[in-house]
Amino acid sequence: MANSRPRVPAPRNEPVLTYAPATPERATLHAKLAELSAREIEIPLVIGGREVRTGRLADVRVPHRHAQRLARFHEAGKAEVQAAIEAAHEARRSWAAMDPHDRAAIFLKAADLLAGPWRQVLNAATMLGQSKTPYQAEIDSACEIVDFWRWNPWFMERILDDQPVSPPGQWNRLEARPLEGFVFAVTPFNFTSIAANLPTAPALMGNTVVWKPASSAVYSAWHVLRLLEAAGLPPGVINFVPGPGRAVGDPALASPELGGLHFTGSTAVFQGMWRTIGENLGHYRSYPRIVGETGGKDFVFVHPSADVQAAAVALVRGAFEYQGQKCSAASRAYVPESLWPDLRDRLLAMTAEIKVGEVEDFTTFMGAVIDRAAFDRIKRAIAFARGSSQAKILAGGRCDDAKGFFVEPTIVETLNPRLELMEEEIFGPVLTVYVYADIRLDEALELCATTSPYGLTGAFFARDRDAVVDATRRLADAAGNFYVNDKPTGAVVGQQPFGGARASGTNDKAGSIANLYRWVSLRAIKETFDPPQRFEYPYMRER
Repeated sequence: MANSRPRVPAPRNEPVLTYAPATPERATLHAKLAELSAREIEIPLVIGGREVRTGRLADVRVPHRHAQRLARFHEAGKAEVQAAIEAAHEARRSWAAMDPHDRAAIFLKAADLLAGPWRQVLNAATMLGQSKTPYQAEIDSACEIVDFWRWNPWFMERILDDQPVSPPGQWNRLEARPLEGFVFAVTPFNFTSIAANLPTAPALMGNTVVWKPASSAVYSAWHVLRLLEAAGLPPGVINFVPGPGRAVGDPALASPELGGLHFTGSTAVFQGMWRTIGENLGHYRSYPRIVGETGGKDFVFVHPSADVQAAAVALVRGAFEYQGQKCSAASRAYVPESLWPDLRDRLLAMTAEIKVGEVEDFTTFMGAVIDRAAFDRIKRAIAFARGSSQAKILAGGRCDDAKGFFVEPTIVETLNPRLELMEEEIFGPVLTVYVYADIRLDEALELCATTSPYGLTGAFFARDRDAVVDATRRLADAAGNFYVNDKPTGAVVGQQPFGGARASGTNDKAGSIANLYRWVSLRAIKETFDPPQRFEYPYMRER
């Protein structure tokens, strides 16, 4: 019988390894890349801890070498989704009843396993399956997952510790119950850390989960699941059901047992799922919690007082790291006439040095985009820029799919601040720049604040403190994550909780206590020690 009050260890952010020449991590990663690349695997569904093979198989291919197949995975359909819902229901009672610190221990152990022996497994899987460079994999599939699994238990403990006041004669307390029903976690291809966090954050709070990973990232998601199993996650807590979006999503959203949706992906898909949930409201046991992070049209605004070199580096890194396939990637920039010639020259010089190629070559800065659909979509956007009288391609613009889905880092200058390239998400390595007259700074800030329907991330570069204060106020609704003199990418768990509003999502801030509150249903309990013995009140007496 437990009679102690354990405390979750104080979290710390996992240090980022450099992979510089002669470092041990460089050698071990090279070895793991060779090991994983040399064998093709078959990935089953996992339902109630049991591997399920449907015979409906899809391929996992290396984006920068699309002739190479890494794996084949079994696809779920209606029957398998229903089985996963039933498995989640079966596991819920014992999982919810488990002491929260015991649940936390599983994820804390997973964090330590990932920081140690599993680190290069996840990094290599992410590099091969999603075409990330060593650094992009390290900050994602190693450090950020470790951070989620260390910080979320600490946030959970703060929720449990937050108790109401108890006046004399009574005892008031709050219980943080899991939601009634399963949580449907739908995860994207671009961040293995998001794929790890979306199912595990609700699970930590006592929920059981049906998890649909993106088909283009099943390979790394499978390794995340294996790691969680190695850490002791019980069967049925997280049920792994990759497959086509509608084939998995429709039966999950139709279930009366749906308790919540934890989503990252496109705005159109999220809006469609929300619409379906709304249409089914009378069918559910309770109102499902809806948490979603979708797209972005993220900006970098350069003030006339800005440090030109710092702004140029931020634009290159912010726009072109991971091929621009980040929800937070810099995709539109506002630059004053007075700084544009100098900034343009520096920007073009840096972009010319970028090496695009296979990520196993550690001199590569950019790999391939994720798949054929992404390649074709980005190619159309570049063709639009090439054919527009209001746009000029300053750098890049070439696309090559002969061996892999390669797109050059592309910089476009536009005369029209409301050109489609300044408004619509591309999700690729395309940066569009609008040059504004210095005397029209206020107008440019208003354009920045109102042009895009999104509100995810943005950056402002200035040395002038008054300008920083003014822009921070005026761009308040344009970005849920606002960066001053830094690129608009790279949020860190516990430091910059991530999320945006407008068309970018519900802004429930992954990497903070706010997100975990969404996965509990609070119950208030009042206990009175000496309850009244008569019904009347003092005011009713005559004397």
